[in-house]
Amino acid sequence: MQVRRQARRVRRVLLDLGVRSGRRRARRLTSLEYREVLTRSLGGEDFRTIAAAYGFCVGSVRRLLARTGGFHLRLKARAKRNLSLAEREEISKSLAAGKSFRAIARQLGRAPSTISREVNAKGKRNEYRAWWADEVFVRQSVRPKLGKLARQPELEGEVARLLHYRWSPQQIAAILKQAHPRQPEMQVSAETIYRSLFIQSRGELRRELARYLRTGRARRYPQTRPETGGSLGDILTISERPASVEDRAVPGHWEGDLLMGKDGKSAIATLVERKTRFVMLVRLGRNRTAEEVRKALTGRILGLPEQLRRTLTWDRGREMAQHARFSVDTNVKVYFCDPHSPWQRGSNENTNGLLRQYFPKGTPLSGYTQQELDDVANELNGRPRMTLGWKNPAQAFAQAVATTA
Repeated sequence: MQVRRQARRVRRVLLDLGVRSGRRRARRLTSLEYREVLTRSLGGEDFRTIAAAYGFCVGSVRRLLARTGGFHLRLKARAKRNLSLAEREEISKSLAAGKSFRAIARQLGRAPSTISREVNAKGKRNEYRAWWADEVFVRQSVRPKLGKLARQPELEGEVARLLHYRWSPQQIAAILKQAHPRQPEMQVSAETIYRSLFIQSRGELRRELARYLRTGRARRYPQTRPETGGSLGDILTISERPASVEDRAVPGHWEGDLLMGKDGKSAIATLVERKTRFVMLVRLGRNRTAEEVRKALTGRILGLPEQLRRTLTWDRGREMAQHARFSVDTNVKVYFCDPHSPWQRGSNENTNGLLRQYFPKGTPLSGYTQQELDDVANELNGRPRMTLGWKNPAQAFAQAVATTA
């Protein structure tokens, strides 16, 4: 018995000095270190750098981050009745100085029984360590509380059904609130849906449902999307665009771009109406020449009422080299964004991101028929939008058509 006690004391001293036996498993990250790893990752720091800083391999860091799905850990406020880390450090120092439990209790303003239970439960007098005792307290304070979706099977089924339609968690939360205004048990926040999908320890929703989200990822990442453009000679820039286009008060102003396929040649032309966010998809051939793009866009635009054909804002791609002839054929002026400024056609950029749910990056786009593209556009136009007061683009566009008629 005495030998085992002595061995435990030696192991504690080695741990305090940062020395670990080869047979012993690596230490666990503390809650504070866990948050630091997550913060550094969300800040864009490389996994290898993070792993080296904490003595882990890259795979271990990925697994640690996968447990939280990219969410910050919530540090619960510690109740006053619970000992703090500072108090535990005072206990450790006082024990090393040979003070009694009652003397330590008077020093901290605590009951002697509190100090006695703390020390006896976490290593006894000779093996008590403040950092280890506080980490044990944090782990033991976690409760397996069920999330709202686990407690409400009907709500869980409705959320899963809408995720299959590729609705975003924000759209689902807003529509459920409108559909069940007097039933809090049938309402859920977008944050709860994300946590149920991404955090491994929860799992109220099946993890495979995450593939129906716009990005299809299993956790949140910082995102930057650089974009390049080309020069087209004599063009109208976005600074020359009428001010009436900016406030989105009048329908008929469109934004456009190409959604590129895996081979860099196949593409789909995307058109988004600025006021209603109504989407049209145009099939292009494999060559993607300027003439082919002009003919395809002209045929689609001329199918609209004249009052809904006003302007088109495009990126600086050479596929619009015949923009002047396009304007003559359709009476639609074409304005081009500034170089490397995709945010100037933000509605179209956002729509292209949504379309990646249907046409993932790394897949060819030449095999789709126009009817299949129309089906995708109809489904996208049926999604409710926060910017439209949770109406969908199809409803807003139909109202715009009726108004202009």
